Amino acid sequence: MRNPIDDQVRGVLADTLGLSADRVAAFTDDTPLFGALPELDSMAVAGVLTELEDRIGILIEDDEVDGDMLETFGSLADFVRRKATVA
Repeated sequence: MRNPIDDQVRGVLADTLGLSADRVAAFTDDTPLFGALPELDSMAVAGVLTELEDRIGILIEDDEVDGDMLETFGSLADFVRRKATVA
C-alpha cells in the first residue's frame, strides 16, 4: 500500500515540473531527481518546495534544503513525511 504523502509528492512533481502521471507513478525510492531530471533545475526546486508547503501544510526552512533531500524520490518523500509528522 502506498503512502498518501508519497502520492502527494508525486502530484506536486507532476504538476510543477510538467511530468506525465505515468512517468511520476513509476518513481521508486531510488529514482534520482535533482541532477537527473532535466525539468528539476535550481529554479524549479523553489516551485516544488513551495507547492509541497501549500498542499501538505508544512514549512520548509531554507537551511533544510540540500542536495541529499533532493537526491532521490525516496529522500524527498522521507523528508516530507518527517515534516508532515511534526506539523
